Amino acid sequence: MKLTGRIGSISDDGLGVLKVENREFYVPFTYPGDVVSVKKAKRRFGRKIATDFVLIKESSIRQAPRCSHFGTCGGCLWQGLKYREQLRLKAEVFERITGIEAEIKGSPKIWGFRNVSNFIVATSGTGLKEYGNPLGVVNLVECPVFSKRTARYLRALRDFMEETQVRPWNLRKKTGGVHYLQVKESKFTGEVMVNLIAHVDPPDEILEAFRDYFSFSDSLYWSLKTDERDDPRGEPRLVAGRHYIRERVEDVTYLIHPNSFFQTNSYALPLLMKAVEDFADGERVLDLYSGVGTFGVWLAKRGFEVAGVEVNPFAVEMARKNAELNGVSATFHVGRAEETPIGDYDTVIVDPPRKGLREVGELLAKSSVERVVYISCNPKAFRLDYERHLKKSYRIENAILIDMFPHTPHVEAVLMLEKK
Repeated sequence: MKLTGRIGSISDDGLGVLKVENREFYVPFTYPGDVVSVKKAKRRFGRKIATDFVLIKESSIRQAPRCSHFGTCGGCLWQGLKYREQLRLKAEVFERITGIEAEIKGSPKIWGFRNVSNFIVATSGTGLKEYGNPLGVVNLVECPVFSKRTARYLRALRDFMEETQVRPWNLRKKTGGVHYLQVKESKFTGEVMVNLIAHVDPPDEILEAFRDYFSFSDSLYWSLKTDERDDPRGEPRLVAGRHYIRERVEDVTYLIHPNSFFQTNSYALPLLMKAVEDFADGERVLDLYSGVGTFGVWLAKRGFEVAGVEVNPFAVEMARKNAELNGVSATFHVGRAEETPIGDYDTVIVDPPRKGLREVGELLAKSSVERVVYISCNPKAFRLDYERHLKKSYRIENAILIDMFPHTPHVEAVLMLEKK
């Protein structure tokens, strides 16, 4: 097979769409205006994804990628696309999915913006997954979207493993020792947390070497992983340094822990916070899916009376610590969002998981709350939530997009819903 043509559009998940002879192919790392020749494709989820193709002529909206791993690594589909075009396409895709035309705000920094990276440690390499290959690993030497110090982190890991002979994880056989190296960088305080996720409980001599190789970290953890799932999760054990590192977002300080989720772009986070703040109304705010208090503490700092609900007890503990650290009186409780009495609140903030609100949408639709601020990284989930539940009682008054994820097709949306 060899089909040549021009990429005419971009798919909802950021792939170039090629239509030739009534056949449609989805081509990764390509953009509208590119001329490509597809040699091989595989069927996946009802689509034909190009696996072997040649770029014959570059589109005028292309730029030279900064990373040497671009085109193989699955982290950055859009690094070859000019940044203004990234923003334009994100707004276009969001409108296509939701029917909502929204302003988009770009990230203040598009390089070195990520405050966390999870490097897989496998027999096939150490770094990030190959695009389209769950068993393939790109053996990284750099990651310009994460940190200038990426090479240092990876060199320390490789030297540590060479000395101690701790085995890497075998993705196919699901055996081995070290599975992930997680590094969290606080961009505004400069603090660094290193967390090694492994399937072995190390003896003292290995922990001593671990401390030596990562002596530059402010917080050093070894997390014991007892399952075979390919994710960077384990039971953390503090090896050296502090239990938490801190990130400062304007006038709010947050504690970061290996097991706590925090928005990945510290530089764009103030834009997201201010959008939520501007859309919130009244005095009393309910923060559903409150996590570690990211939005709740920010709003409480600005005079709102905030109550947060979160199903994860550890996240609630972290939220309470963040409230205490910032001297605000926000209260956070353990509970399921779908079982929470909405009560007499002026605004409800929802930042649901990627699957969306589901039954919580119906709970909100039946409530008397005048305003809902919906934060979404998945426009398809928002559309379903709105069409199935929220549309009964709310209309969309405003929306803004914040680019938390440069060089990827993803975008964060903040939507203001008013009671009809």
